[in-house]
Amino acid sequence: MTTKPEITWADFEKLDIRTGTIVAATDFEKARNPSYQLEIDFGDLGVKKSSAQITSLYAKEDLVGRQILAVVNFPKKQIANFFSECLVLGVYGEDPKDITLLTTSLPTKNGMQVG
Repeated sequence: MTTKPEITWADFEKLDIRTGTIVAATDFEKARNPSYQLEIDFGDLGVKKSSAQITSLYAKEDLVGRQILAVVNFPKKQIANFFSECLVLGVYGEDPKDITLLTTSLPTKNGMQVG
């Protein structure tokens, strides 16, 4: 497995990774690949939407109330008729369709920053 090019500390500091709690998850029927539309509460940052290809390991009913990690400072990205406002973070499995969500080991306040 190869690694990506080395970055500087300043590059890492540009990422705004926060904790959030999924408050809604619905099927994203217009997506090319099986996906959910998520609404995620980031505390003082408000609720942001994201499209996530996590259907192989997670039922949408099991996602509500789950705390996750996401990058919140990307520009909005249009996917079909939906605007994704953050990038939910996960780890690819042996099968790239099997994505395990990243979370904290203990609950945290929504919107807390990773650093």
